[in-house]
Amino acid sequence: MLQQGRIVFTKMEEVIYGRPAAEAVAELAKSHGAGRVFVMASGTLNQKTDEVDKLRRALGNKCVGTFDRMPAHSPRSAVIAAAEQARETRADLIVTMGGGSVTDGAKAVQLCLANDIRSPEAMDNIRAPAELKPPAVPQISVPTTLSAGEFSHISGVTDERRKVKEMFRHPDIIPRAVVLDPAVTRHTPMWLFLSTGIRAVDHCVEGVCSNESSPYGDASALHGLALLTRGLPGVKADPDDIEARLDCQLGSWLSMAALAAGVPMGASHGIGYVLGAVFDVPHGHTSCIMLPSVMRWNKPSNAAKQALISQAMGQPGKEAGDVLDAFIRGLGMPRSLGEVKIGRENFDRIAKQAMGTPWVPRNPRKIAAPEQVKEILELAA
Repeated sequence: MLQQGRIVFTKMEEVIYGRPAAEAVAELAKSHGAGRVFVMASGTLNQKTDEVDKLRRALGNKCVGTFDRMPAHSPRSAVIAAAEQARETRADLIVTMGGGSVTDGAKAVQLCLANDIRSPEAMDNIRAPAELKPPAVPQISVPTTLSAGEFSHISGVTDERRKVKEMFRHPDIIPRAVVLDPAVTRHTPMWLFLSTGIRAVDHCVEGVCSNESSPYGDASALHGLALLTRGLPGVKADPDDIEARLDCQLGSWLSMAALAAGVPMGASHGIGYVLGAVFDVPHGHTSCIMLPSVMRWNKPSNAAKQALISQAMGQPGKEAGDVLDAFIRGLGMPRSLGEVKIGRENFDRIAKQAMGTPWVPRNPRKIAAPEQVKEILELAA
């Protein structure tokens, strides 16, 4: 039977890599005709480095405000606070400099501005993309971690009332441009850089191993995986290796091709959403803990695809779950639920909540009930 498929490209216009962020962003702001630029940045970058200052200086009087209070997992209350400040400044462009929480928070801010959302509770009204007014204030992102949310039109935001991470979607919230400047990432704590690198590895692996994978996504993901396999140990060995950092950033970008084109992720991502929202486990660490166990549990359904993973990581013929396990351990990352203080008494809750995520029902080996999620959790205990 002839292979069939459909690849949907995003509304991102360009990716600039290997250039100083401030200089590139100033050029982009000019080309977009922006006159009122609102900066959303990581608190640490803004308060303890000169990177955000460099950005503001390059933008000059076009910079109308800075928001630097976005916690991990992008809680709704912080999104609303940022949206209020952006509204007051009459921003016509949002520039983010920071990790995934800042990036995702800004994507949600776009929706709040366009749809006059002014309270955390009112964000319930923007869950259905078909009923939304499209964003009018675009975003440019300078990522400092490797989780790669800037390449997606999905924003992950935590509803503090229920401790659930929800996805807000609209094709227009993907940043118009991304600037990959490896020098800016030198300020990122090593544990965060490496663990979000494994998040990017998780995108590559679950994209290739999906039952809905595509040749386009596979080609990008496998090359991205090879770059990450080389780059992450390089950065750990020498934090000043800028070329290794750029390899990681390019690998992170390529890791998102499958997801951005419509390929679903699997149980590692789905369970990870719950670990992040309920137990506040950093999303990089959720991939470090869950991915090898998910691969081992899935192997009866996709051994041939898993062989591609081992090959891309330079270990042909070996079990992909074992290769990933050793790679993650070699970076000094946590490899079990016990290491992040999550015991078996929580498995029922995790398993039930994971069934409600978008990804667990589309895992390559069918997960029909919470009991099967618990089997994976036992492997990761």
